[in-house]
Amino acid sequence: MVYNKLKDIRYKNKMTSKDVAEKVGISKAFYCQLENCKRRLSYETALKIASVFNVKPDYLFYDDMYKEIYENENKN
Repeated sequence: MVYNKLKDIRYKNKMTSKDVAEKVGISKAFYCQLENCKRRLSYETALKIASVFNVKPDYLFYDDMYKEIYENENKN
C-alpha cells in the first residue's frame, strides 16, 4: 500500500494525525484520508508533510508508489 511509511514515521515520532495536520495546515480528516489513500496528494502537501519529519518526500511517498506500480505491472 502506498504511504505505509507515513504512518510508521508518525508513530515513531509519537505524533497524532492531528499533530501532523496542524503542522502542515490541513484538517485532521484530510490528513487521515491521505494516510489511508482516500485522497490524492499534491507535491506541495508532500513537501510540507516531509518537512514535519525532516525527510525528503521521496522517502515517505514515492519509493512505495514506484514499488507498487512495478509489482502491479509484473502480476500479468
